[in-house]
Amino acid sequence: MNVSPLAGEKATQATVVDVPRLITAYYTELPDASVPAQRVVFGTSGHRGSAFEGTFNEWHVLAISQAICDYRKQRGIDGPLFLGIDTHALFAPTFASALEVLAANGVDVMIAEHDEYTPTPVISHSIITYNRGRTKGFADGIVITPSHNPPGGGLYGAGDSALRRRGGTPRRRTNPLAAVIRYEHEDA
Repeated sequence: MNVSPLAGEKATQATVVDVPRLITAYYTELPDASVPAQRVVFGTSGHRGSAFEGTFNEWHVLAISQAICDYRKQRGIDGPLFLGIDTHALFAPTFASALEVLAANGVDVMIAEHDEYTPTPVISHSIITYNRGRTKGFADGIVITPSHNPPGGGLYGAGDSALRRRGGTPRRRTNPLAAVIRYEHEDA
């Protein structure tokens, strides 16, 4: 494993992320399905990218969240969904986008008390503990984390490996999010 020469050093002005600009890009940049890097693609543990590059923005999160809801419905998964957030500049907008879709689809969402950060192992442990001994009403989860991405990047990961196979090329439509069922954040 290569160690960055910046490891252990103070961040320089050139490496500091402009958080307001990043959040703006999350909401305003539209992915182009003809650009492979801007498509929803699940790799290790989820969809990764950067709002600055049009590879991780609200459109991605809304589409993935709706796909997760559709998958849960198709598979009869009706237990709670544990939604975890970790420290990263886009956790709040990503959380809001995901929650709007999950709530509008009637998913019972479990979050940490007082909206506290929830590292990935906490979500995994919660799912395993909840599902132990059950024969129905299984839980699953989503983790919103920077993982090992650069400061401007993000990861939106699903807690069931079968969900990862939902990625790929989005279907072309006039409105690619026409099938997304969503509440406004205040109502979620």
